[in-house]
Amino acid sequence: MKRNKPSLRGRVHLSVTQRKPPHGDRGPFYLTGFGNEFSSEDPRCPGALPEGQNNPQVCPYNLYAEQLSGSAFTCPRSANKRSWLYRIIPSVRHKPFTVMHHGSLTDNWNEVEPDPNQLRWLPFTIPKVAEKKVDFVMGLNTVCGAGDSRARNGIAIHVYTCNTSMIDRSFYNSDGDFLIVPQQGKIFVTTEFGKMIVEPNEICVIQQGMHFSVEVFGETRGYVLEVYGAHFELPDLGPIGANGLANPRDFLVPVAWYEDYTVAGGYTIISKYQGKLFSALQDHSPFNVVAWHGNYTPYKYNLENFMVINCVAFDHADPSIFTVLTAKSVRPGVAIADFVIFPPRWGIADHTFRPPYYHRNCMSEFMGLIKGHYEAKEGGFLPGGGSLHSIMTPHGPDADCFEKNSKAALKPERVAEGTMAFMFESSFSMAVTRWGMDTCRRLDKDYYRCWEPLRSHFDPHWTPSSQKAKAGPGGCPRAAARE
Repeated sequence: MKRNKPSLRGRVHLSVTQRKPPHGDRGPFYLTGFGNEFSSEDPRCPGALPEGQNNPQVCPYNLYAEQLSGSAFTCPRSANKRSWLYRIIPSVRHKPFTVMHHGSLTDNWNEVEPDPNQLRWLPFTIPKVAEKKVDFVMGLNTVCGAGDSRARNGIAIHVYTCNTSMIDRSFYNSDGDFLIVPQQGKIFVTTEFGKMIVEPNEICVIQQGMHFSVEVFGETRGYVLEVYGAHFELPDLGPIGANGLANPRDFLVPVAWYEDYTVAGGYTIISKYQGKLFSALQDHSPFNVVAWHGNYTPYKYNLENFMVINCVAFDHADPSIFTVLTAKSVRPGVAIADFVIFPPRWGIADHTFRPPYYHRNCMSEFMGLIKGHYEAKEGGFLPGGGSLHSIMTPHGPDADCFEKNSKAALKPERVAEGTMAFMFESSFSMAVTRWGMDTCRRLDKDYYRCWEPLRSHFDPHWTPSSQKAKAGPGGCPRAAARE
C-alpha cells in the first residue's frame, strides 16, 4: 500500500538519552559523545531493539537485521567500527546500478599538468535556481586531491554549490568518509540513523557507506573533505593532558527516526564507487531504520565548542594545536588529513610576530573561510573561496599584514573575532582538477601579487644594543630595528 511521504522536517521524539542542540534549535535531538557505543529506537516502536543478541530469528516488529561495517571484522576492538540497523526493508532490495553523469566530481588527478604555484580561488559561484536546479550530489565539484580510492589510500577536496533539495534521492559513498563544512545556508541531513541540522560554523561527518539526503533552504555552499581508507578521530592530546581542543561530549549523533512509504515512480539511490556515480531505483525510502545500535554513526560538531590552546609567553605555535579531527596514516604522527580551524582567541605573546610565520611545509594545505576575514591576508581571501599551498611551496602573511604586525603594539588583543577559517591539511601531494584550474573560473591569477610589496629591511650595522635602545621599555624590537 502506498503511503504519503512524511515531511523531511517531521517530528522527532525526545527520550532521556537525547540532548537538545546547544544553539537552541527546536529539534532534532541528539545523542552525545564521540565514538561511543550508542543505541536508539524510534519511540513510535518501543522495544524495537532486540535484547541480548544482534540477529534473532525473528526481530521485534518483524524488522530485518542488517550490519553496517566500517572496519574489517578482525580489527582490534579499539578500532572496530560497526552498527546494527533494524529496518523495514533491507538495503539490498533495489534494481541494478547503472552509470550516471557525475558532473565535476572526479578522482582523475592527471587532468592538467602539475602546478606548484600558490593558488587562491574567489568565492565559488552558486547556480541560480531559475537557471538550473542543482541538488547536493549534482553540486559536488572536485577541486583537488591525491591517492587512489581503489587502493583505499588518499583524499579529495570538493566544494558543493546547490539550490535544490534532494527529493526521493539518497546518496552513499563507497569510497570513503565525507567531512562536510557548510559555509552559506544550513543543511538538513536525513540519514539512516536519524536527522541532523548542520549550520555554518558547524560540521558533520557522514562515514563510508551511510545513506543520506540533503535538504537546503535556498542558495547553499560549502566544502567537503573526503578521506579514503581511514576514519576521522580525535587527535591525541599528549602533554596537553586529558582535556582540550574538541571535547568528545560536544559531538552529537542523530537519534533513530524512520519513514515508511513507497514511491510509485521509484526512489533513486546514488552510489559513489571508485570515483564515479551510479544510480539504482527502488520503490521505498532507504530511511526505514526503526532502531539501531553500535559505534559507527554519522555525527555533527559545533566549532564554537572548540577549546583553544594558544601561546601565552612568546613565539607562534604550530597550527597543529588547532586540530579538530584527524585521519591517521600508518606512519606515526603523519596524517592522511587533518581538519584544523582558526577560531576567535586572545593573542598575548610578547616580543613576537603574532600572525602565522612564513613557511614551507612537507604537507599540502587547503584553506577555506566560513565567515569574517583571515588574520594573515588583508584582502582577497573571502568567505566561500579557498586557497591551496602545495608541498614545499612557500606561503605566509601578505605584505600589508607583515608591515602592520611588525610595528603593532604588543598588547593583549582578540584575534579573528567574528571569523572562522579552516584548513584541510594532508601528507599527500595534491593535484588540482580541470574544474578547479579552469572550468570554475574562480581562480585568482593575481594571488602572487599580495607578496610583491615585501621589501628588504636588512641592516648590516644592526647590533643587539642598538635594537634594545630603539625599542624602549615595553616596545617592539622588531619594529624599532626597522625605523
